[in-house]
Amino acid sequence: MKKCLILILFITIGFNAFSQDAKIKWYTFQEAIELNKKEPRKIFIDVYTDWCGWCKKMDANTFRNHKIIKILNERFYAVKFNAEQKQDILFNGKTFKFIANGRRGYHELAAALLNNKLSYPSIAYLNEDNQLLTSVPGYQTPESLEPILMFLSEDAFKTETFQSYKKKFDKKETKQN
Repeated sequence: MKKCLILILFITIGFNAFSQDAKIKWYTFQEAIELNKKEPRKIFIDVYTDWCGWCKKMDANTFRNHKIIKILNERFYAVKFNAEQKQDILFNGKTFKFIANGRRGYHELAAALLNNKLSYPSIAYLNEDNQLLTSVPGYQTPESLEPILMFLSEDAFKTETFQSYKKKFDKKETKQN
C-alpha cells in the first residue's frame, strides 16, 4: 500500500512538472523578424495591453494549452507585442513610434498590424515575407485558436476558405476524440 501511494505521488509530481515546463517561446518583434530571415516561418503576434483583462485570460488559459504551445513553438515565431509600448520599432524601412493619446496612447505598429482597429486582445499573422496575412480581434479559446493556427500554418488559405477548412478540421478532431 505504501509503495502504491509513493508511486502515485511520483506520477502526479512528474506530470505536474511536465505540464508546467511546456511554455510558448515568446520573441520580441525584432527577434522574430531576424529569425525569419534565417529560417522562414509565419509570425504570430499577440497584440495586448497591460490593463486588458481578456488578454490576461488568454495568457492564463489559451497560451497554456499544450496543443497551442506545440503548434506555436513548432510552426510560428510567437511575439507578445504591447500595443502601448514606448520603444520605437524599425520595420520594413519605417520607424513606428508610440503616439500619446489621452492618458494612454498606442503604438503605430499595433495600429498598422490591426488595420487601425485597436481592439485587445488581437492576433496579427505575418507570412514568411513579413507581410500581414490577417488580424483576428478578440479573446480566443484554445478550441477557437487551434483551427486558425493550422489553417494559416498549412497555407490552406491559398486554396480554400476558412469556413471550408474548419468543417474538415472539426470532423477530424471529432474522430480523434
